[in-house]
Amino acid sequence: MSVNIEAYKQITETLAQHKATLVAVSKVRSAAEIMQLYNEGQRDFGENYVQELMEKQEQLPKDIRWHFIGHLQSNKVKYIAPFVHLIHGVDKESILKEINKQAGKLNIKIACLLQLHIAEESSKFGFDVEELNSIEEKNYPNVSIQGMMGMATFTFDKIQIKKEFTLLHQTYEQLSKKFSNFKTLSMGMSDDYEIALECGSNMVRIGSKLFGARL
Repeated sequence: MSVNIEAYKQITETLAQHKATLVAVSKVRSAAEIMQLYNEGQRDFGENYVQELMEKQEQLPKDIRWHFIGHLQSNKVKYIAPFVHLIHGVDKESILKEINKQAGKLNIKIACLLQLHIAEESSKFGFDVEELNSIEEKNYPNVSIQGMMGMATFTFDKIQIKKEFTLLHQTYEQLSKKFSNFKTLSMGMSDDYEIALECGSNMVRIGSKLFGARL
């Protein structure tokens, strides 16, 4: 399947107006498809599965910035620690501790986003606001906590989506006073990224609009 280059150009144009970064969601996509976007200048790609990410990182250009956007298990952190650019979905403190441990072994800092649970579905992961307020940056010297991410409820109700993104943005603003490196608010996907941009997102994760629906 070929990549929709026209859609890519339109999306990047829109994002430029909002000073927002595009993470192209390339899970289950081939190296050839990723290279089509790479050749257009795209460098940020998002993967959901550790094994797949490791394989792609091996075979694709080394200047790609790999984002891990899936649900990360503690026992998988060590595999992506040496090369991951940003881990989006840190949804509990045990993951933060493991990232700190693995980064310490490598003598590096790993960049992360804290995931706030904003959706109505219980299947979505994330901290609540109280838990986020209890996290102390000084306890994680090998982690650079760079901001937040969240996923809205899967619904066609735009008012609902806007309400959830607004909550995420407000929490991000509050916590930016607490954390020293806060600069990234990752919210918005193919179906709701325009609402997310209105609500203050500066990083969106888009897959199906670029690559078409998964088979």
